[in-house]
Order: sequence, then C-alpha cells, then structure tokens
Amino acid sequence: MFALIFAAILVPVSGAQSAEIEGVRFSEQLQMGEAQLKLQGTGLLRYRSVFKAYVAAFYLGEDAPTDDVLADVPRRLEIEYFWAIPADRFSEATIEGIGRNVDAETLESLWPRIAEFNEFYADVEPGDRYSLTYLPGRGTELALNGEPKGLVAGADFSSALFSIWIGPNPLNDGLRRQLLAIQ
Repeated sequence: MFALIFAAILVPVSGAQSAEIEGVRFSEQLQMGEAQLKLQGTGLLRYRSVFKAYVAAFYLGEDAPTDDVLADVPRRLEIEYFWAIPADRFSEATIEGIGRNVDAETLESLWPRIAEFNEFYADVEPGDRYSLTYLPGRGTELALNGEPKGLVAGADFSSALFSIWIGPNPLNDGLRRQLLAIQ
C-alpha cells in the first residue's frame, strides 16, 4: 500500500569531487530531485574486526542540521559490499537494527512498513551497491546498483531505518562516527 516505485533523479553535481575509501569512490555532492545532498562522511565496516564487510557514505541535505541527522530532512546512505549476502540476511538485520533503536510500541507500529521494505531486498554480490534515500514528503527508497526497488512512506520509518547506522544504538559505533564525521 505504501510502496510506490519512483525514479529519483540522482545526478552527481557537475565538477564535484569524489571521496575514496578502500578503493571505492563516492560523490561529494548529489542532486536528488529538488534536494542537494552533501557528503558528511565515509566509513568501513569490518566483520569480527578482521574482514572488510562494506564501505558506506552518508549524505545530508545542504540545509539539514548536522546535530539531528534523523530529523525530517533529506538524507542518503550508500553501501558497497565486499562479500555476497543473501536477501534474507538484510531482512533479519533490518528488524534487529530497528529493534535496537526504537521502543516496543514504535516497533509494533512500524512493523507493516518494515515487512514491506524487507520485500525489496535482493541478494548482493561483491561490488554491488545499495542506497537508501529519504526525501521528505516522498519516503525512503531502496535502490540496488541505481535501480529503484521500492519506496516506503513516513519520516518515522526513515528515522528508524537510518538509526541502524547513525542512531543511538548503531550497528557499529566506529562506523557511525565515520559516517557523521565525528572525531
């Protein structure tokens, strides 16, 4: 019901530089529809402190407050994977990650949209890139390698989803600090 497939316009800003981490490049700025997004930080997630799992880049709208990145503001997270991961692992991780960051009542109210979002996931191979893009009034889009998979409405859903990486109880504190450029 809430899913609306839309083709967000992703355009690297002309003349923009790129950031590189572990040989993977991310644009410094992106244009998403009407929103201009600026790279806040990039990070590397290691699995069991040894294996490189993925690199990520976090973007915020130019006028967004950096002290409240989960507010109703344009944002984007891009993640490029170094390992193959089946779709069902993403679904499990989404439920677990949101559950770490919201209370039981909120989790229950978000459940239909979490289930809907989890249907969008596909298996990934090394080098594949997922992106999560939230635009106020439109919702949160999941795309794989630039191809939109689906959209879920609601600023509350977006905040809960992004909290997996940048919320109060993130997947990894070090990655959170890197993405938010916190020293």
